[in-house]
Amino acid sequence: MLESGIKAPDFTLKDKDSNDITLSNFLGKKVVLYFYPRDNTPGCTRQACAFKASYEKFKDNDIVVIGISKDSTVSHQKFAEKYDLPFILLSDPELIAIKLYDVWQEKKMYGKISMGVVRSTYIINEEGIIEKVYKKAKPDTNAEEILEYLGK
Repeated sequence: MLESGIKAPDFTLKDKDSNDITLSNFLGKKVVLYFYPRDNTPGCTRQACAFKASYEKFKDNDIVVIGISKDSTVSHQKFAEKYDLPFILLSDPELIAIKLYDVWQEKKMYGKISMGVVRSTYIINEEGIIEKVYKKAKPDTNAEEILEYLGK
């Protein structure tokens, strides 16, 4: 897991509409970059809907919200349409950003060990520096914790 105080690694990934989105294009704005395991799973859906519920506060404060998983652009498109998600969803099937941000880790579920995305959130400041890290972010409270931290 990356630590606060370091430069956020740059990357370019496709959004739900297959447009290239580059992180460094958001320099000058605060960015909430959250990594989640999979579209349409219970925890990931609750987390996305929590960001949606708080989205106006993020938008009003000029904060960009970006969700990343290894799902396809088509999966993201369906997920965003189903839940009317207003923020950016990026597809990372090759694990480019997922590995850059060190969220591809060993996970244990029902006694079985496998590799997967650890739900994590990074707040990146206007200069492109990681300001805060939420390791093992909680799906229901992550969005509100971030707004509270930012004083919004």
